[in-house]
Amino acid sequence: MRRVEGHINTKHKMGTINKEIYGHFSEHLGRCIYEGIYVGEDSEIPNTNGMRNDVVEALKEMEIPVLRWPGGCFADEYHWQDGIGPKETRKRMINTHWGGVVEDNSFGTHEFFELCDQLGCEPYINGNVGSGTVREMSEWIEYMTFDGESPMANLRAENGRKEPWKVKYFGVGNENWGCGGNMTPEYYANTYRRFQTYCRNYGDNQLYKIACGPDGANYEWTDKLMSIIGDRFADAISLHYYTVPGGWDEKGKALVFDEKGYYETIEATLRIEPMIDRHLEIMSKYDPEHKVKLIVDEWGTWFDVEDGTNPGFLYQQNTMRDAMVAALNLNIFNRRCDRISMANIAQVVNVLQAVILTEGAKIVKTPTYHVFEMYKRHQNSTLVDCFVDSPVEECEGYKIPLVSSSASVNEEGELTITLANASLSEEIEVSTTVVGEFGTVSGRVLTGKMDDHNTFENAEVVKPVDFDGASLDGDTLTVKLPTCSVVTLVLK
Repeated sequence: MRRVEGHINTKHKMGTINKEIYGHFSEHLGRCIYEGIYVGEDSEIPNTNGMRNDVVEALKEMEIPVLRWPGGCFADEYHWQDGIGPKETRKRMINTHWGGVVEDNSFGTHEFFELCDQLGCEPYINGNVGSGTVREMSEWIEYMTFDGESPMANLRAENGRKEPWKVKYFGVGNENWGCGGNMTPEYYANTYRRFQTYCRNYGDNQLYKIACGPDGANYEWTDKLMSIIGDRFADAISLHYYTVPGGWDEKGKALVFDEKGYYETIEATLRIEPMIDRHLEIMSKYDPEHKVKLIVDEWGTWFDVEDGTNPGFLYQQNTMRDAMVAALNLNIFNRRCDRISMANIAQVVNVLQAVILTEGAKIVKTPTYHVFEMYKRHQNSTLVDCFVDSPVEECEGYKIPLVSSSASVNEEGELTITLANASLSEEIEVSTTVVGEFGTVSGRVLTGKMDDHNTFENAEVVKPVDFDGASLDGDTLTVKLPTCSVVTLVLK
């Protein structure tokens, strides 16, 4: 067993881990919305106002804090007035981005807010810049948030909602360097400045405006965007980075991979860390006071679709490899909570690195779901100094730091530590000095073979269990991490 040392200093507070870092993303893509979340009021699947009860309860248990909608690439061809009013009169369209299927707009603005109400989470609305107009975006915000006499408020009332909704997070466009218009950074930045001008704050509703940031390592986009918008026009910019181990032409299978494929994935997902730091460095040139935050509102694994499924639906299974990706990324985001205000894994149900899979009336919580549920104690807690002297090993040709960690203290003074051991061959004993007054330690562990996964026939192959591999002796915490494992510890 490899032995490493570390320290945790609860007196060294480093910022608040915004709950929105544990956010999710829902798009009109494949079976994410329809079948996955929304089945309609007449469905035989138990539902409340059309929302699947089992999915809602699972997401509430995970304490989902924020949900992004309606896209994604779909957002920049979505015209919000198509999704309001009587369902029988709503426009039917072809979803040209995702699968060429008919979109009947039965899930629209009212339905999305109903879902957020049931979940108790913040809505994050993504507006249409690519094919929309300034007026269209402005009127959507008026429709959602204006309280009083106005054309859009009156229209909302006609559609059954007199009171306005609260909308905090609003994205002005999506992937405008690509599917959102193939724009140059200069063109988008000036377009953003124009559009956001008409995204009004009505009453006490204050919008948190999000500009479309870079795709992965596109540092030029960040530089040009920030040079034009500075710290005056946006509260945050977005970053999209997918873990695609073999590259876009050879993504590989979600279930069929060897140890080399596992470590290739781990190496690929860890590239996000220096990438984030470089983007933050560029942002600081134009915003030295760090007023503009970074939002990683699309991240996660992207593999080939499962055999026999629509290639445009992006449906993939989810293994312990995905759980490791989730744990590593969440620890990275936690440690940068002073600059990262939100993150949204793609996507919440049935698409890419989903936390939930559905098939008819059946539901499966994936290994990724369990990581989010195990990490939920970090939400709105205070990040504290946590260091583990992780060994860096060459595994199948890829250099991997084997141990990942982050730690936080909640309002009750309880310390939560999340650890991940990415090694498939070595158990690792971590010995840490803990600065703080604690007398007990308890924990849970998620572990298994790299390709272990849950199915509709056997939904509990991978699930957290109580962890007995941690002990506290004075100020020394000793943790024995199994191979391919994620551990959450609570010290009181």
